[in-house]
Amino acid sequence: MPKRASGARRRGRRQVRGTWPVLVLFLPPALLLFTVFVILPMGEAAWYSLYNWNGYGLPTQWIGLRNYELIFNNGAFRQALINNGLIILVSLVVQVPLALWLATLVTHRIKGAVMFRLLFFLPYVLADVAAGMIWRFVYDGQFGLVAGVFGALGMEAPFWLADRDVAFYAVLGVIVWKYFGFHMMLFVAGLQGIDKSVLEAADIDGATGWQKFFRVTLPLLGSTVRLSVFFAVVGSLQLFDMIMPLTGGGPSNSTQTMVTFLYTFGVMRMQVGFGSAVGVVLFVICVTLALGYKRIFMKND
Repeated sequence: MPKRASGARRRGRRQVRGTWPVLVLFLPPALLLFTVFVILPMGEAAWYSLYNWNGYGLPTQWIGLRNYELIFNNGAFRQALINNGLIILVSLVVQVPLALWLATLVTHRIKGAVMFRLLFFLPYVLADVAAGMIWRFVYDGQFGLVAGVFGALGMEAPFWLADRDVAFYAVLGVIVWKYFGFHMMLFVAGLQGIDKSVLEAADIDGATGWQKFFRVTLPLLGSTVRLSVFFAVVGSLQLFDMIMPLTGGGPSNSTQTMVTFLYTFGVMRMQVGFGSAVGVVLFVICVTLALGYKRIFMKND
């Protein structure tokens, strides 16, 4: 027994020595790139957020936390926060359950299952900017698909994207259409990893379809569901590419998200100090939610 223990220790020391060349070769370049392109820009953004600066020359007009005060007193930013919260809610209540339901359908040995997987996943493959432009044409009340449908019914077509009370709901529909395919493929992978003998045992015990789903399939998909929810939350906070060509944050800032707010009020208006403060706030929110979620719900995954 002592000989076995000493042999295991020697093998462990050899493995450790064997990893040092790899660490020395690959770790410094990775740390350098991470520092230059992530850590330094984050520090600069935090520093610039304390100035009233338009991006030209060096920042000189120190205003302390005034930019942060302006952010939380800004009605458009509060609307952006609400919109991000609604996107997260719709993603969790509609998008993820829809993806799970479709995943259970296309994993069965039904005719055309592969075709349906491709069809449902196709919107996610489409670039966000392209999707926004396509749906802007679809919603167009004069020349788009909505105009054609209402015209065929003999009705006047609405301009949903120009209606402050309706525009964001139209955006939510596009978000569900665009991203549910990604979550569906996650669930398809998870369902394919479930041992079929477990489901066969449930059939032998006389379990109904709903009982198998809620008492066997769903618990075994626990880690996949938690991962899907994590992606849905983080992705909802970072939504930008599709909003800009679709609505540009309008009308009257009713469809702004935190990232589009940063771009509109920080970049387009050359208020770099203010935009940096928005970026810091967004970073803190994303990191807090991500780390908190992983610590609470994904600690065993």
